[in-house]
Amino acid sequence: MAKKRTGLGRGLGALLDEQGSSKPEKISGVGAAPKGGINEIPVSSIEVNPFQPRTDFNQEALEELSESIKVQGIIQPITVRQLSENSYQLISGERRTQASKLAGLEKIPAYIRKADDQQMLEMALIENIQRENLNAIEIALSYQRLLAECDLKQEELGDRVGKKRATVNNYLRLLKLPPDIQIALRDGKLSMGHARAIINIDNVDLQLDIAKQIIENDLSVRKVEELVRQMVKPATPAKPKQEPSYEIIKLQDKLSSHFGTKIKINSDVNNKGEIKIPFISTDDLNRILDILEM
Repeated sequence: MAKKRTGLGRGLGALLDEQGSSKPEKISGVGAAPKGGINEIPVSSIEVNPFQPRTDFNQEALEELSESIKVQGIIQPITVRQLSENSYQLISGERRTQASKLAGLEKIPAYIRKADDQQMLEMALIENIQRENLNAIEIALSYQRLLAECDLKQEELGDRVGKKRATVNNYLRLLKLPPDIQIALRDGKLSMGHARAIINIDNVDLQLDIAKQIIENDLSVRKVEELVRQMVKPATPAKPKQEPSYEIIKLQDKLSSHFGTKIKINSDVNNKGEIKIPFISTDDLNRILDILEM
């Protein structure tokens, strides 16, 4: 029998179903909800999700969502777990919860699930990653938390989140960049392509300098890749110097004596080379030409 995979890449609902917790719980004070039903719970009794990977919520977007909620209400219920009789903790739907508070709602529709801390973290990470509206740094931190806190190995992570391993690795590498560059990436001043190019430079000062140039001059990713290639291009190794043999040295001395100037003979390992006869003036050149009978 094939081993059952506990894939995180298949969505929040699939994970909840596997955990046997997809049925809403009967909550004292709000009545029993039928299978697949929705409870109305007080907004004031909901705590934020401490495992929420998303850290940046656009205030203008929240206000727009709040206005929409005032007109149309909550279209998609949030998901919570129950902490006590009148206390709940978010699993997913923080933007909807914050916008509902701005809209002045006292109650909000919610699915109530059972989940321990480990499941809370996994579900929060999955829900956010699959929405594809996290910035690159938040995605990278989510992957890092899945590795560290969900006890995953890196080779397993790609399969668990439904991404290619190379894609996951590209995100994780972003966390090696200096904090200033991570902030610029988070704020949309740099793109993922810019960051992937910059990370190929080992020198932090150079990384920061290129990031500054990108922001100030609006450099394209292709231009940055070109700059980086020039910086990391390996230097052409110098050809090993061929030490002159005893015979070459004797010949140099003999020619130097004959022409009255220091003669230099250069030759390589294939016995190819050149003879250099220096002169210091036109008269000196004519003297050498006379010796050569030219």
